[in-house]
Amino acid sequence: MIHILFVCLGNICRSPMAEAVMRDLIEKKGLSDKIKVDSAATSSWHIGKSPHKGTLSKLREFNISTTGIKARQLHKDDFEKFDYIIGMDSSNVRNIREILGQSDHPKIFRFLDLTEHKKDVPDPYYTGDFQETYELVSDGCQALLEIILQDQAT
Repeated sequence: MIHILFVCLGNICRSPMAEAVMRDLIEKKGLSDKIKVDSAATSSWHIGKSPHKGTLSKLREFNISTTGIKARQLHKDDFEKFDYIIGMDSSNVRNIREILGQSDHPKIFRFLDLTEHKKDVPDPYYTGDFQETYELVSDGCQALLEIILQDQAT
């Protein structure tokens, strides 16, 4: 079983969007019994809350379920539980490394480094642009799934 954790600042916009999009891709490929996905926050601001209304609205447009997604904070033991710990931006990656006490481990990386974009996923909580976030998250999830499938094939 492969475990993926997406992480952003509050766990109400970007990382739950990535969790939902990735779960949807995994389900459509019939891989739900092989890959599990979760998301978390580096802050404690929104613990227990549902995704942001902009995230929910954008995912509904594409008929992507957010069932069961609630904000939670990143914990030190997440390092042992997850094979991939993915920060939505460079600041998140720094915070993840600090929280988990891992200065440089390959399982912790910036999401869009897997894509041609090679940048941070902008936070739509501040930008208001949930469409851009969705497009970047979709690209990142596709790239990650391809990498996982290639790794499993070897």
